[in-house]
Amino acid sequence: MHQDSNIIISDTSCLIILDKIDELELLRKMGKKVFVTPIILKEFGKTLPDWILVASPENSHYQKILEMDLDEGEASAIALSLEMEDPILMLDELKGRKVAEKLNLRYSGTFGLILRAKEIGILERVKPILEKIKLTNFRFNDKLFEKVLEQAGE
Repeated sequence: MHQDSNIIISDTSCLIILDKIDELELLRKMGKKVFVTPIILKEFGKTLPDWILVASPENSHYQKILEMDLDEGEASAIALSLEMEDPILMLDELKGRKVAEKLNLRYSGTFGLILRAKEIGILERVKPILEKIKLTNFRFNDKLFEKVLEQAGE
């Protein structure tokens, strides 16, 4: 997540992780507008704060094509990003990120968001947040944990 964006479009996994560790607010601090699609809202399965906007892609053809390779939520997030002005797409799944890359979309994962938040002074340290993620059932390997800490200079 290098340059800052006015618009963030979040996939379900990012919402779930940030919600579990009580850090959804990070999304709002990082983007002026935060969007999800109705499919992502349904996958998330809980009420979202009112600052997270729900929008459907206008062109459902993109989504149908993307669903050949991706799950519905990711497909809808990518389809929506194709229609918005230079958004940052929050995706943790490798498959979704590869598709976003092929489509020249800017994307980041949850860890990228956390690192960027520290870089621009929203977070003082990333370690406490990573420690909270470790306590959830979110799977990531320890090497990634170390790499993020290293990049954060902690």
